[in-house]
Amino acid sequence: MTASRILIIEDDPALLRGLKDNFAAAGYDVRTAADGQRGLDALLAEPPDLVLLDLMLPRVSGYDICRTARERGLAMPIIMLTAKGQEEDIVRGLELGADDYVTKPFGIRELLARVKTALRRLGDTGAVRRFGDFRLDPAAHKLFRGDTEIELTGKEYKLLAFLIERAGRALTRNAILDGVWGNAVFVTDRSVDRCVTTLRAKIESDTRRPQFIQTIRDIGYRFELPAT
Repeated sequence: MTASRILIIEDDPALLRGLKDNFAAAGYDVRTAADGQRGLDALLAEPPDLVLLDLMLPRVSGYDICRTARERGLAMPIIMLTAKGQEEDIVRGLELGADDYVTKPFGIRELLARVKTALRRLGDTGAVRRFGDFRLDPAAHKLFRGDTEIELTGKEYKLLAFLIERAGRALTRNAILDGVWGNAVFVTDRSVDRCVTTLRAKIESDTRRPQFIQTIRDIGYRFELPAT
């Protein structure tokens, strides 16, 4: 079995060396970069399975690396490493497409567990998902109707993927918040409702009578796959 490839972008030499040693010992194929530009070049040249990304980097910031990766259609999990505990920094990173974060100082066991979970989730969602005339392609991080791409925001894509993976299940708003927004702060049930509304406008022929995203009164939502 091929080892998962991890790219670690971190400008603290001691921390970078420690992370490399621990992840290599855990069986991962590890590459490293000590500044943002080298990290971005490595990420684009040979996309890894997962990125551990410091936010405050010389030359190119972690925010810009995350934004560029998503703009290029790269869907690998990105876990932010940040010394900042300020909520706005974490929210900014998540809104740019990061999947998770850990705040320094962190325990290596916790980080290893986060990485394992993120890679398992990626493996579970790698198949192309079809519903009606639509095709959700996780590898490209895109939604298509026929051969036409349907433009989605990062959150709309995550919400749609989350719902499709759990098709037929009643999902509370809190479950959706946890699964799509994760540890993000300053989000409420209304955040879910607003994202559902904009997503419905892009995939439903009649938003008043939705075919796919069904509202479950007093509970949340359920994604219905059409009968084949």
